[in-house]
Amino acid sequence: MKFFINNITKIFFINFLILFSFIVLVELVFGYWFDEYNFGPYMREHRMKNQPIIFNYEGKTYNYNYKRNYYGFRGEEIMPENIDAIIVGGSVIDERYKPDQFTITGYLNQNLKNNNYNFVVSNAGIEAQSTVGIIFNFKYWFSKLKNFSPKLILFYIGVNDTMLADNVESVRIDGDGHLINPEKMEVIFDNIKSRSFIYDSFRIFKFKFLPRKNFVKYDGNRDTKLKSNFSYIEYNTAIKSYNIDELHKKNKTKIKNYLTRVDKLYKESLKINSTPIFITSVTSAGHAEVIFMLNYSLIEHCKLKNYLCIDVAKDLSGELKFWKDRTHTSKDGSKAIADLIYKDLTKYIKK
Repeated sequence: MKFFINNITKIFFINFLILFSFIVLVELVFGYWFDEYNFGPYMREHRMKNQPIIFNYEGKTYNYNYKRNYYGFRGEEIMPENIDAIIVGGSVIDERYKPDQFTITGYLNQNLKNNNYNFVVSNAGIEAQSTVGIIFNFKYWFSKLKNFSPKLILFYIGVNDTMLADNVESVRIDGDGHLINPEKMEVIFDNIKSRSFIYDSFRIFKFKFLPRKNFVKYDGNRDTKLKSNFSYIEYNTAIKSYNIDELHKKNKTKIKNYLTRVDKLYKESLKINSTPIFITSVTSAGHAEVIFMLNYSLIEHCKLKNYLCIDVAKDLSGELKFWKDRTHTSKDGSKAIADLIYKDLTKYIKK
């Protein structure tokens, strides 16, 4: 009996060593342990996502899957070297709460297609990102995309920067937008998972063929509180009533650091041979003091530095139907913004 048990143990141990050696060999040959383009612990929350969603809007129900592809962009798979242009921003660009065709990016691409422009804008929006997080993207996302050099990078910025502390100059250690897990042990495990060929292959299979079963429900209709509290400050009202010099002095540090980050984004774009275009933004409150000054200062800075800018905030009319809640646009609002971007974008393309 003892001899039998010893033989079984020996056979098990030998088979375990063979299997372990095979796994190690596969990982060494096919894994990404020394790949300079591996994401490591970054972008774990923003890659290979396939979430079924039910979207209710004005009495209609839309079923769609919110997808972020292998390289982190919203939508179907595309190789980084084939990306013509990207648009970055926070949740107002990501817009996971509605189908792709109803997003700013979706409407913008439809405008381009309808007018025979032969390129597509990829959605690189990440919830909660300000210019701080977008700078972080260049170091820990875009740098990991081999041969990534989009012709255009559209920066839809401003709103999330109003929420930053005035003394935030550049990139915090964690950026924003959850590009890296704040838990140290999770960072270690995420790093191992992203470099493992076997685990990565499993994730790819799951992403393609096994979407999450549970539906997330989003109500695309307007927040009931917004209608009773809606008060949009129009640009013409703001420019006439505000004392620009006083507001600039009041927000001097915030503006200075914001424009420093804009300069950083400009330089990072040039490093990958892309042309940056900066776009102003507003919330359902319109041109409130801080966002007004960030937008006003950005446009003046663009003139001074000869940057390309699109002043969406100035031209966007303050209609209630454009807003889902205080910050996010409705289907109509996304179309209105896309139309404004398209109008000026084509001028730059023609040049």
